[in-house]
Amino acid sequence: MKRNILIIIVLSIITLSCVPARQYEDEKAKRQSLEADLQQLQQNYSTVENKNKELEARIAELEKEIKYLKLDTLNSGIAYRKLTTEYDKLLQLYEILDKKNKELLQTNVNETQKISNELSMTKEQLEAKEAQLLKLEQELNNKKQTLDKLEQELTEKEKRIVELENMLARRDSTLKDLKNKISSALFNFENKGLNVVMKNDRIYVSLEESLMFPSGSWAVDKRGEEALSQLAKVLEANPDISILVEGHTDDVPYRGRGEIKDNWDLSVMRATAVVKILLQKAKIDPSRITAAGRGEYAPVDPAKTAEARQKNRRTEIILTPNMDELLKILNTD
Repeated sequence: MKRNILIIIVLSIITLSCVPARQYEDEKAKRQSLEADLQQLQQNYSTVENKNKELEARIAELEKEIKYLKLDTLNSGIAYRKLTTEYDKLLQLYEILDKKNKELLQTNVNETQKISNELSMTKEQLEAKEAQLLKLEQELNNKKQTLDKLEQELTEKEKRIVELENMLARRDSTLKDLKNKISSALFNFENKGLNVVMKNDRIYVSLEESLMFPSGSWAVDKRGEEALSQLAKVLEANPDISILVEGHTDDVPYRGRGEIKDNWDLSVMRATAVVKILLQKAKIDPSRITAAGRGEYAPVDPAKTAEARQKNRRTEIILTPNMDELLKILNTD
């Protein structure tokens, strides 16, 4: 019996020492790439939300400008009609005076001169009113063009908002549908070391260490492999979903040998092991998947208790919808 135990220990040491350093560096690089990708996704989502708020603020400003222009246009129209009436009255007076001037021309030179002066003054007033009318007419035309342009811009902005809202609604609907499919496929595992939640416009499939790995190992248990097999089928049927696999450990130092020396290494190896099983169990484009190790630095419970550490020893599969179409609409603004 002691001889068998000694043989097992020797074989384990040989196996651990064979993990190439290059694989560790590759996984470390993938982790860094993942963190950059995740940050970019968060920035993209923040950009979507900020752009939506900017569009709504711009619509409010446009509606305020249109209201002001409509009121200003109404006042200008009233002034225009008033000047037209005055112009007609002055024109009528001018015609009367002109007629009177002709009648009195032969009989009263002084009266004729007086009327002539009145006619000159009336003519000047008419010319001034005509100039005002032309100016008002030009202002009305300019304001109408501005109003038409603003109304067209408002219509386009409202259309863009509707498109964005519809796309966000479709994305939310897609996520809810995907969550339901995943929950249905993993029904036998939920609350047995596996949990499926939707938050921050993503779906999180959290698998506890007790379901996935022996303590300190990155070899997936049979029960965990069964859960991953069911999940892989759902992911294969939804090719527009990006897949991020994160390995997490507790804060107890890992005493490894060979290339696996700490919790960083262990979390990376566990994430990679999960990715390989997903690719084996279904036809999933490897470019959709990223594996990363977070070590003990992203705990769900920071307490220093056995229960908290058990929660923190987990693997999270984070599913994110494709936002390229949404960003395309924003970039055309």
